[in-house]
Amino acid sequence: MAGGAAARRCRGQARVLAAVARIEAPFVSVAAYRALAPSWRLRAMREGDLDAVMAIERRAYPFPWSRGTFRDCLLAGYPSLLALEDDRPAGYGVMSVAAGEAHLLNLCTAPERQSRGLGRHLLRALLRTARDRGTRRIFLEVRPSNPPAIALYRSEGFDEIGRRPRYYPAVQGREDALVMAMELVTGEMERMPPL
Repeated sequence: MAGGAAARRCRGQARVLAAVARIEAPFVSVAAYRALAPSWRLRAMREGDLDAVMAIERRAYPFPWSRGTFRDCLLAGYPSLLALEDDRPAGYGVMSVAAGEAHLLNLCTAPERQSRGLGRHLLRALLRTARDRGTRRIFLEVRPSNPPAIALYRSEGFDEIGRRPRYYPAVQGREDALVMAMELVTGEMERMPPL
């Protein structure tokens, strides 16, 4: 009996290591990634992370998602990643995948950790997850008042395909959303620019 339990544990650990390798594999060079940010790592978001996620969400956005929205995404099985820096939550990403398409629902880096490449790492990991699930196209909405996010998405291959009028709540009423999309073709994914 003990041998069987040990074998199951080993198989379970092997699955975890394989999953981590799949997340790390998207980066141009794992060694270069670790040299840039040796204290960063990505893992699946869990319900127990929601207090920390909500703390970041509230600092980052004037109109944050609710805890219930995050919880619903986790319960629905949406791919959701948590970025850790020195084992503390530093950012996250959530996307839905269905019918050959993905929708990036939320990508956020803690305000004090922005402009260091962590959002790009999260985005690339989610793009590869979408592609690995057979997705051919990914969509997102972004506020026109968020030029750094728009620049990130464009630099990774997203194109603006439309607008959703009055999509977001705003201090002075409502704000439109830019709708962006990217084709997840294998060759394009392999040519993503290095960090």
